[in-house]
Amino acid sequence: MNVGELKTLADNIRAEVAKAIVGQEEVVDHLLIALFSAGHILLEGPPGTAKTFLAQCFAATLNLDFNRIQFTPDLMPGDIVGSNLFNFQTSTFTLTRGPIFCDLLLADEINRTPPKTQAAMLEAMQERAVTLDGETHQLSPQFMVVATQNPIEQQGVYPLPEAQLDRFLFKMLIAYPDAEEEKKIVSQYGQRVGAPGPDDFGISAQADSHSLAEAAEAVKSVKLVEDVTDYIVRLVRATRETADLENGASPRAAIMLATAARARAAISGRDYVVPDDVKALAPSVLRHRTILSPAAEIEGRRVDAIIADLIDRTEAPR
Repeated sequence: MNVGELKTLADNIRAEVAKAIVGQEEVVDHLLIALFSAGHILLEGPPGTAKTFLAQCFAATLNLDFNRIQFTPDLMPGDIVGSNLFNFQTSTFTLTRGPIFCDLLLADEINRTPPKTQAAMLEAMQERAVTLDGETHQLSPQFMVVATQNPIEQQGVYPLPEAQLDRFLFKMLIAYPDAEEEKKIVSQYGQRVGAPGPDDFGISAQADSHSLAEAAEAVKSVKLVEDVTDYIVRLVRATRETADLENGASPRAAIMLATAARARAAISGRDYVVPDDVKALAPSVLRHRTILSPAAEIEGRRVDAIIADLIDRTEAPR
């Protein structure tokens, strides 16, 4: 698969998702970039903004093994990864695989479960493997987590620790639609009874594990020149040098930003990265990897505004 074929594949997936989802083009693009660069994505937004439905529609465009976990306060690690159960007939332990053994996992309302259960996903998201009773079990090479969380509720939720957040390639903030989009949503869904599913809109699969593996190889072929690499490093290092941020982004963030920039170039039909690819993705790559300083927090500063300022101040190559 070449870059042109990858762009066609991305356009086909966009068109299928658009059958059911009004707007959210930027979020869909980030889902595609995460998919083609082997990353995970966290969708944060108020209730009723179609976070879960968007993830379901995206999954419907892929002929992959899809599972969903509804995170709750009483969820245990074994409910996610599975466990070894004793078989009395054979007198041996048998692995009962949990829902994490799939290609695409929807972790719905991930911040509703305690940190102990959240931590069960760390190894899977980083190494695409699960260790049970000292034995490591490999997950699918295409394993991807699409997680959702609600930023409004404060009771019964457990903020994701920094180590968990760092496993996500992107953190996307989903806002309410504008007036025109909301009118289209009401017109499209207002006459329906019950919650619709992707099948109700005729969404069909456009990719499978083979084509996604070819797409990943195509992304690797996208050129990243030294000037753009230097720009990425300077931008990430700037988050560690500003007094407005107590903790900046790590080298892992720079690596992920470079990989994501390659994928963005590919779905745009280019075999080379331009600085605009980096600028467009930097906020969603960096916002969950930085922490406000106490002074900036007292002043009411926001991480996104500080990152935008750093992007403006960091000189990009011509």
